[in-house]
Amino acid sequence: MDIISILQKELGIKRHQIEVTIQLIDEGNTIPFIARYRKEMTGSLDDETLRNLHERLMYLRNLQDRKEAILKNIEEQGKLTDELKKQIDEATTLVAVEDLYRPYKQKKRTKAMIAKEKGLEPLANIILLQKTKKPLEEEAQAFIDAEKEVLTAEDALTGAKNIIAEMISDNAEYRTYIRKATWDYGLITSEVKKEEESSVFEMYYDFQEPVKKVAGYRVLAMNRGEKEGVLSIKIEPDQEKIAQYLARKVIHGDNKNTTKALLEAMEDSYKRLIAPSIERDIRSELTETAGSEAIKVFGKNLEQLLMQPPIANQVVLGWDPAFRTGCKLSVVDATGKVLDTVVIYPTAPQNKVDEAKKTVKALIQKYHITLISIGNGTASRESEQIVVDMLKEIKEPVQYVITNEAGASVYSASKLATEEFPNFDVGQRSATSIARRVQDPLAELVKIEPKAIGVGQYQHDMNQKQLGEALSGVVEATVNKVGVDLNTASASLLEYVSGVSKAVSKNIVTFREENGKFKNRKQLLKVAKLGPKAFEQCAGFLRIVGGDQPLDATGVHPETYKETQTLLENLGYTLDELSSQGFKEIGQKIVEYKKLSEELGIGEITLQDIVKELEKPGRDPREEMPKPILRTDVLDMEDLKPGMELKGTVRNVIDFGAFVDIGVHQDGLVHISQLADKYVKHPLEIVSVGDVVDVTVLSVDLDKKRIQLSMRNR
Repeated sequence: MDIISILQKELGIKRHQIEVTIQLIDEGNTIPFIARYRKEMTGSLDDETLRNLHERLMYLRNLQDRKEAILKNIEEQGKLTDELKKQIDEATTLVAVEDLYRPYKQKKRTKAMIAKEKGLEPLANIILLQKTKKPLEEEAQAFIDAEKEVLTAEDALTGAKNIIAEMISDNAEYRTYIRKATWDYGLITSEVKKEEESSVFEMYYDFQEPVKKVAGYRVLAMNRGEKEGVLSIKIEPDQEKIAQYLARKVIHGDNKNTTKALLEAMEDSYKRLIAPSIERDIRSELTETAGSEAIKVFGKNLEQLLMQPPIANQVVLGWDPAFRTGCKLSVVDATGKVLDTVVIYPTAPQNKVDEAKKTVKALIQKYHITLISIGNGTASRESEQIVVDMLKEIKEPVQYVITNEAGASVYSASKLATEEFPNFDVGQRSATSIARRVQDPLAELVKIEPKAIGVGQYQHDMNQKQLGEALSGVVEATVNKVGVDLNTASASLLEYVSGVSKAVSKNIVTFREENGKFKNRKQLLKVAKLGPKAFEQCAGFLRIVGGDQPLDATGVHPETYKETQTLLENLGYTLDELSSQGFKEIGQKIVEYKKLSEELGIGEITLQDIVKELEKPGRDPREEMPKPILRTDVLDMEDLKPGMELKGTVRNVIDFGAFVDIGVHQDGLVHISQLADKYVKHPLEIVSVGDVVDVTVLSVDLDKKRIQLSMRNR
């Protein structure tokens, strides 16, 4: 198996790009490092392509290892032929390899094995040859043997048919056809097992769809319904088509003595041995594909959430809403330091609204709060109304924002939160997290397990290991894209930096606490367990503002500092002049990048990247993202009328549409058919989490708390 050729065909990139990338991966380089600092070598492959390549490389290498183990096993049995070896070598999926291995695999004691032990294999061969001129009952008489518990001709024939059934089942060619036919012509059906009033699974009570057309989110929904005992799911193939195929393959001519027995063996083989296995395979493949699609959507949503622009230089009041236990408040200064925490009880059952307002007004005056961040969980709507009423009563210019609090409760109960705020209870920690999320979403959200941040769909129904790895990859890519301030970053943020492990991230923080702020990147080499390779991988992503070396505040890698300094000198600049404003006109002074890169001894792409950094040192790509909507007033669902035009923030994107926060606590759904005036294959083509969009209200269902929105031009 030529892994490189397969990757080349699948990814549509050049052979040398794949060879170089594999070499870089095998040398221990991380994906963010390769994507950012080895563009010359890979031909500027982006982060997503590199991750896909890495994932498929691991799969194909595992496949190759499995092939080698199977070939060795069959060879040890003395049954490996050139033809079989060729078939296994050319197989491109694990399913195909396992089908070929099936006849040689150690099985539990099957009906066919027992029949062979009773000496019935020759009778099975007589039936398969289809040349006997005697009735099979007569042929079977010769195999009656009381000692072997073959007491009648019927016993002998049953055993022979069991042998034939297993031979048919073990035939890789037959299985490949049946699997494809089931996929191409079969239906996936679901029926109600336990009817529930207004169940989320109602549409699947009597549902069927072609296997090859069923949408991923439907597969995951049906799986959950089955798991909860509400639905019964089946794959219904075109049995007639499959029966005709097997008959063509197994029955030659028209021997009235053997045809009936062969048809019975075929039916038994299909129903008892093949169909259940194929159904499991297809359901597994549907679930895997649906899971992979959902993980991609989840990953894209998470990336957009992490890339939300920080709201800087504001004193923020974090408001964790609740009913019975009261609303927890936390005031944090512009750097995220907690200044005060308090609990108020403006919601049911206490309803101490006036007392709560008085407390909040006092906090606003004392700490000069400019923004209130309200979590979007239970009692959010009631809290929002109280905040809006209060803002009308004060002269201070305070705004509020509704913040996605998904995962805040997970964080507040975590070991990390306990270490960070040992004297706080979970409510105080949660309110602090809600406040800090608007100041720097990325720095705060990395403290939470990615799958606990609710921007996906059916995340509990997919492969948890695969989901965890994919989402960690998204966080890693985002953190490295943004860059990290080495002197302020938490260990939680540092551990996502290229080349930095969890242990090393803690060592960096310890070093900083013991020795004061880092003055230059070289000091990283003094951190315990951070060797030259880790330094190479992480240095370019870690920023030091106001240190000894101005380039340490940029994304320029230390390996090109010398060339960068020469570049500046050639263009009439000095390093000391480099500030956060950068050298805006530097790019205009370069006439020929190719010629200059050759003179400096670096690649042309690397030179272009260095120039971009010098023009805008340490630029934050989040600045280009849509800003959160800050509000001072609130709408009720009752205020919404069809035709009303509003501005909203996309909170979640799923396969069939997007949920948009329009400021009424209940997010509205823009169905995929309402996203644009053209055909949309997937909502991510049009919207992403965090986008600020214009919507029109289509309908409002107050009883079911559903709002239908549209983004189409009407």
